[in-house]
Amino acid sequence: MPDALLSPDLLAKLEQLDFVSRRMLQGHVRGERRSTRKGRSVEFADYRSYVQGDDLRFVDWNIAARLDRLFVKLFLEEEDLHFYALVDSSPSMDFGDPTKLQTARQIVAALGFIGLIRSHRVCVETLGQSLKVPSPIWRGRHNAWRMFQHIAGAEPKERVSLLEGVKNFGLRHPGRGILVLVTDLMDKNGYEESLRYLSARRFDTYVVHILSKEELQPDVAGELRLIDCEDEHAVEVTVGEPLVKAYDRTLKAFLREAEEFCTRRGLHYTFVDNQAPIEKTIAETLRRRGLVRR
Repeated sequence: MPDALLSPDLLAKLEQLDFVSRRMLQGHVRGERRSTRKGRSVEFADYRSYVQGDDLRFVDWNIAARLDRLFVKLFLEEEDLHFYALVDSSPSMDFGDPTKLQTARQIVAALGFIGLIRSHRVCVETLGQSLKVPSPIWRGRHNAWRMFQHIAGAEPKERVSLLEGVKNFGLRHPGRGILVLVTDLMDKNGYEESLRYLSARRFDTYVVHILSKEELQPDVAGELRLIDCEDEHAVEVTVGEPLVKAYDRTLKAFLREAEEFCTRRGLHYTFVDNQAPIEKTIAETLRRRGLVRR
């Protein structure tokens, strides 16, 4: 079962990684205040590039002076870490080659595996999971096959809004920890209210935004009838050069606004296309965003 999601070579590389929680960074500076928990400590872990909205107290100004670039210090807090992955498995994710959902499965499987081998508590859910269904919580390497099996079973059939899905998740999990939301952000009601809801929670939230090559560079032309895969609404269009250019401008604005929206609210935003190798997404893209470290 794991071979269908992750290669043995990638599994070996993942064993060298662990999580870093940015919320720990912003809330705990060595010597800033005394902890109320015994056995709790904060230590330097890594650097990542500064993004707008980061606390300037954590910028390493010595490195900035040498490299003329801003880097933020990351700190590791020694505590029982909870890792949550919330996967959008709506019909719109069943698009592309590989599908956006398959890419989401691989990302979540890789991150979940990192959590298991580091003895963190790992929980993987989909947006459409019912409030009445208890969430499996895994811990330890021996549970990897159960987690992979659970992830592989996610199907693009859930017709719940993004807002309803994240609110149900919040009701099931009122605690804190790292949360990774993997979605295409395609919702006719918009993504803004759902991300506002997450920003108000105590989770250290990462939004992994997936789109397919076919959505980024559509190869279509002529008279077409487009049908919404989620509500079956149809529209007749004539695709020519002017419409393609307008689509490209709208897409770029959509991506830019999504990143800015997340950054302003303290959420990590990472864009991933379905053609990116999973190794690069985990080891490079998410490491730069401060989610994982060696």
